[in-house]
Amino acid sequence: MFRIWARTFKDNHMLKDMVVCDDSDINRTKKIFNALDTVCHEFDLCTPIWLDKNIDDFKRTSKTRFTKDNFIEGIEFDYLELYVIEE
Repeated sequence: MFRIWARTFKDNHMLKDMVVCDDSDINRTKKIFNALDTVCHEFDLCTPIWLDKNIDDFKRTSKTRFTKDNFIEGIEFDYLELYVIEE
C-alpha cells in the first residue's frame, strides 16, 4: 500500500487534508504524480510545478511543500504539503 497525505496550510493552521492510497503496480514516481493530480482535482487547484528544491526535499525526506512560487494561478493558502506516510 502506498499512501500520501496532502494538506494545505494558512497561518500555520491546516485548512484541508486528504490521504491518497494507491495499490497499483506502477513505479513510485508515477504514484506520486497520480496522487498529486488527485489532490489537485479534489482541492480544485492547478497542478504545481516541481522545482529543484521540491525534488531535493522529496528525495531526502519523502515530504515537500508547494508555495505560491510553484503555482501559475493564485492560491488562497500559504502552502500545500505532500508527505509519504506509507510505502
